[in-house]
Amino acid sequence: MHDFSQELGAALWLILSGDPALWEIVLLSLRVSLMAVLIAAAIGMPLGAALGVARFPGRRAVVILVNALMGLPPVVVGLLVYLALSRSGPLGVLQLLYTPTAMIIAQVVLVTPIITALTRQTIETLDGEYAEQLRSLGVSRLASVPTLLWDARLALLTALLAGFGRAIAEVGAVIMVGGNINHVTRVMTTTIALETSKGNLALALALGTILIAIAVGVTAAVSLLAPRERVAEMRHA
Repeated sequence: MHDFSQELGAALWLILSGDPALWEIVLLSLRVSLMAVLIAAAIGMPLGAALGVARFPGRRAVVILVNALMGLPPVVVGLLVYLALSRSGPLGVLQLLYTPTAMIIAQVVLVTPIITALTRQTIETLDGEYAEQLRSLGVSRLASVPTLLWDARLALLTALLAGFGRAIAEVGAVIMVGGNINHVTRVMTTTIALETSKGNLALALALGTILIAIAVGVTAAVSLLAPRERVAEMRHA
């Protein structure tokens, strides 16, 4: 118990003292995950919105596939990205393996289905409410996508937060394609795993505390946005 209290005290000191090594890892984690979420949003939101309003043969199968991809095993994603970026892979010439860019690519693959599926669900519900009004104004289904995306911005922000939560907590895929290289690709989750195995519990606890704080902050943001979203829906009604 005494040892744990010492390690916890050392962890808090690392956080409060602004330890450069600690915050380098935290900032890299945030940079990689935020970039991945932005790219995933640029892909997933238009795709999910189009899927939400479009009607075509096989649409149900596509929706099922997108929903299934939300549960992609991270290690499988890591393996596929590794094979694509390895020297003998189709993208090996870019020499991206074991770089932050490789980790961003892996996280984009993981997060895009989440944002796509949540966007599709939100836009499909909204389209059901406004379809008759929009059609009466001569707005086609696809042309209504920007309007629906703007109207659903609060709900879509929760989708972004959900994607960020998945990205920032990822370890399996990023360690495979990033290599956990010190000062290059070492992020919070991979460092926690490494330092725990080495017995350096102070650094692991410090990073774990920050990671938990980020997770709680994301959850709180989603919870705070949900009531506002319901108020906005009531005003539209």
